[in-house]
Amino acid sequence: MLILRLALRNLLGAGLRTWLNVIALSFSFVAIVFLQGMYDGMNEQASRASVDAMYGGGQYWQARYDPYDPLTLPDAHGPVPPALDSLVARGLATPILVRQASIYPGGRFRAILLKGIAPGQRVLSIPSAALAGGGATVPALVGARMARSTGLKPGDPITVQWRDARGTFDAADLRIVAVMHTTVQEVDVDQLWVPLEALRRLTVMPGEASLVVLRPGTAALGPLAGWSWKDQDWLLRDIHALKRLKSIDASVLYSFLMFLAMLAIFDTQVLSIFRRRREIGTLMALGMTRPRVIGLFTVEGALHGALAAVLAAAYGLPLLTYASLRGLGMPQGTDSIGLAVGERIYPIYPAALVAGTAVLVLLVTTVVSYMPTRRIAKLKPTDALRGRMT
Repeated sequence: MLILRLALRNLLGAGLRTWLNVIALSFSFVAIVFLQGMYDGMNEQASRASVDAMYGGGQYWQARYDPYDPLTLPDAHGPVPPALDSLVARGLATPILVRQASIYPGGRFRAILLKGIAPGQRVLSIPSAALAGGGATVPALVGARMARSTGLKPGDPITVQWRDARGTFDAADLRIVAVMHTTVQEVDVDQLWVPLEALRRLTVMPGEASLVVLRPGTAALGPLAGWSWKDQDWLLRDIHALKRLKSIDASVLYSFLMFLAMLAIFDTQVLSIFRRRREIGTLMALGMTRPRVIGLFTVEGALHGALAAVLAAAYGLPLLTYASLRGLGMPQGTDSIGLAVGERIYPIYPAALVAGTAVLVLLVTTVVSYMPTRRIAKLKPTDALRGRMT
């Protein structure tokens, strides 16, 4: 306790030099928490939006279905197994049929995916209820990005060409009934959504689907012949991998900020030991052992981290709270970067992140403070009283 009181008195007595180091260290603390919280918030927002609009609680894929290999799509369909049909009837799952197609907006050719979904489904957040009815013309739902790039708007007809189950080309005019706004590009870009039964009829694929999406919280049925199970973690692996990659990139900035703050503390400790030679000699002459003197200077340096945490909480807590409540606006054009994030990112700051950062700062500060004090172990009290460093 004596060492702690002496260290705190000496630290506060240093005045401006101490507070400059504390301010620099607190800035590093707040910057690390803020950036990592932004990445965590982006990951959480993208994962939640993808689950709501596309992944659900997991998906069963038809054996030949691979969304990343367009060559497999013509054959990626099959009858929905009775076990999955039972979940669909209870509203716990929804089948989706995916077919390659072409449209001709403004007389231009464009390859798209034609997707069929039940208008009454409640598994995904896709506003498929707009596809109910439709009359003689098949209704179609289009995403905002797709509508912007093709000039489509509600009420517009659009000519669509596809190949049915027999490989025969067919075409029809669909009518755009609604434009949906979603942050998930995988259900928007180059896609048209139509009623499932209408697509089955047009492609001569009664009762078939390419994938079946389960409602979140619904347990998987286990292996099904001709169908493969993809759980939520597997479907979200790309989003999580991107978050890990961005965190690694940010660690370079974290290291740079910490290096600058630690360099300032290291220089301060070296200067402090040089200027306080007589004080060190006096303490040793009065009976304080070398380890206790080393501990005194180490504690002084470590207190920089403690004071930085207090200062960071004083100004960082309001700033971080404001950012988490109001969000950070994304510039125009970021809705096409391939990540399901909205117009604003809302950072999240888990307790483990804040506590871990505080422990890291305190630990690094303590180590850096200890390094210059090792010279005291070789210092003779008589030399120190004379102001010498030997």
